[in-house]
Amino acid sequence: MLARILTERSNAEARRASIREAAVRVFARKGFHAARVGDIAAEAGVAHGLLYHYFDSKDALLEGVFRDTWTAMLARMREVEESGEPAREQLRKIAAVVLRTWRRDPDLVRVLVREVTRTPAIQRQAEEVGHAFEAIERIIRSGQERGQLRSDLDARLAAFVFYGALEEILTGWVLGQLPDGEEDIAEAEHAVVELMTGGLLAAGAGAGGGEPEAPELVPQHVEDR
Repeated sequence: MLARILTERSNAEARRASIREAAVRVFARKGFHAARVGDIAAEAGVAHGLLYHYFDSKDALLEGVFRDTWTAMLARMREVEESGEPAREQLRKIAAVVLRTWRRDPDLVRVLVREVTRTPAIQRQAEEVGHAFEAIERIIRSGQERGQLRSDLDARLAAFVFYGALEEILTGWVLGQLPDGEEDIAEAEHAVVELMTGGLLAAGAGAGGGEPEAPELVPQHVEDR
């Protein structure tokens, strides 16, 4: 009896995941507002009515896609934050977590980038995005406290700048404004970390906190103005 219940639950979860994946493909191809529930059902290979057994509406589907994506991403960020590695290495790994999503699932990134600012269903879950900023802020503040990152910069503002750079790169890929091959993605990770942490590094602190001083992003005479 228990085995049958577990099997049915597993099958239901697999069907839900299959419908979500189909929804991502349809939303990426047609856009959320132009997509119909019937389109998603056809893409998933299920009856129109059966889809409503798993999701109440098209909005609920998009919310599920957003929630599941951010839950997984925040869990990975938490692992990076708890690693105890130097702040620069943690920021490099955060950049990899965010940017490599494009390589794994470009349709998912297209949907998130296009819909996050124009769909109320997504805007209601903006708190999830806030948790990502908070994780990056904690990494930067910890680096400041350990003498690895400059203490004269506001950690929260620096977190927004860092994540904003990642988000703009994803947007550039979605809009076709930036090359997005395997080497391009690796170069984007490198560029963000070098540009951002180059200006964050404390004097005398390298990737491990004791390497030669990295060049600052902004010359001292400009910062003093």
